[in-house]
Amino acid sequence: MIEILLLSTLIIAIGMSFFCVKVLFRKNGRFSSQHIHDSQAMKDRGIHCVMDQDREMRRQSTCGVKEREK
Repeated sequence: MIEILLLSTLIIAIGMSFFCVKVLFRKNGRFSSQHIHDSQAMKDRGIHCVMDQDREMRRQSTCGVKEREK
């Protein structure tokens, strides 16, 4: 049981060290943005985040949703 715990802790520590190498050893190092609107490849394909798509569809809609009369 203790061997599995130590092995899993070691694997997590190695993964975290690889994950943080860019941040720790580069001047002004930081993680790149993972947002869709920041990706040039997504912009080239015309793919937007769901919030932007929803906002765009609401602007294009002329009839909207009618409320139910009582």
